[in-house]
Amino acid sequence: MSELMIPEVLAPAGDRERLEAAVLFGADAVYLGGQEFGMRSSPANFTPEQLKSAVEHAHRHGVRVYLTCNTVPTNEEMERLPAYLRDAAACGIDALIVSDIGVLMTAKRVVPELEIHISTQAGVVNYVTAGELHRMGARRIVLARELPLDSIRRIREHLPDEVELECFVHGAMCMSFSGRCLLSNYMVGRDANRGECAQPCRWGYYLMEEKRPGEYYPVYEDERGSYILNAKDLCMIEHIDKLAGVGVNSLKIEGRAKSAYYVAVVTNAYRNAVDQYRRHPDSFRLEPWILEETFKVSHREYSTGFYFGRPENAQCYQDGGYVRTCDVVATVDSWRDGMLEVIQRNRFFPSDQLEALPPRGRPVPFVAERILNEAGETVQSACHPMERLRIPSERPFPVGTILRKQKE
Repeated sequence: MSELMIPEVLAPAGDRERLEAAVLFGADAVYLGGQEFGMRSSPANFTPEQLKSAVEHAHRHGVRVYLTCNTVPTNEEMERLPAYLRDAAACGIDALIVSDIGVLMTAKRVVPELEIHISTQAGVVNYVTAGELHRMGARRIVLARELPLDSIRRIREHLPDEVELECFVHGAMCMSFSGRCLLSNYMVGRDANRGECAQPCRWGYYLMEEKRPGEYYPVYEDERGSYILNAKDLCMIEHIDKLAGVGVNSLKIEGRAKSAYYVAVVTNAYRNAVDQYRRHPDSFRLEPWILEETFKVSHREYSTGFYFGRPENAQCYQDGGYVRTCDVVATVDSWRDGMLEVIQRNRFFPSDQLEALPPRGRPVPFVAERILNEAGETVQSACHPMERLRIPSERPFPVGTILRKQKE
């Protein structure tokens, strides 16, 4: 592999708004789900009509679309699978993401023209399994999240060059092996394998002795707390060179249930990080502002997961919640004659110290000296979500630019 390999930036798309955010802010590819067979039920997902429109939009911008089909189907679901696959292929998707062998072989028979990606749900951790899946028709392997870089390198060395490797690089980590967790199903009847996980791993727990009901004792790993199952979020943005160096073809961002703002900001950060690696592959060192962007979305504390060996401090002990330091206040819809037209999202005021994040760009300070409503009247606050407003600006920020401010 002497030629420099530039990894793909693969972003999540839970619905049309998030897909457009991923495309605009620099994704090379997106992954999304249909109404069945996907591992996320909370996002809106895509009907066949919406999927076709989404694929057309992505392809117009040179972005590939991968459809998740990675649940373990029941007998009844398997009977519906061939028609579902044909409909998906007719929408023009670029690949299917599967984990079940039956789904894989059905896809090879029913839609042989479609590229197959093996989901992280398959738990691939060695080159023998990866090689066998390739012989069965897989083009790409999404490796288990529990692998260190050295193991990924060995897998790469034992596979033909045409086999691609994809790895998660950012977002939530599961306390169970590559997401195969039964806690949610057992405790609240919500099946994680159907995309309904209630995330009981984020809850706080106490110990109760069976003959002393109602007497609860805290469970501590150490003095920091009792959230013993609550994994930190993954963030590998400072290590793009190391991932590319061991042969990772695609950098996958977790988050189909996250907001469009999250998708935009994190996609933008990884787009800029990969572009920086492209420019300086032998001396890659992430510019500080790019790392800072990952802290401006809702997140847990970050870690590098298993990439550098068994993590020593990979759980959040304080609580099960998220950190959020910024609020989106508006998005730019147009610029003309020195005026930005924006769509308001959260409350803000004239003279607020804002930050503008243009697509594929870096943030710049911005002050809304005046805010005007659609009638051209000056307002003292922007407080009506989705209202169209105008703000004077000498700088012509492009459509989709995010205006945000520090959270109060």
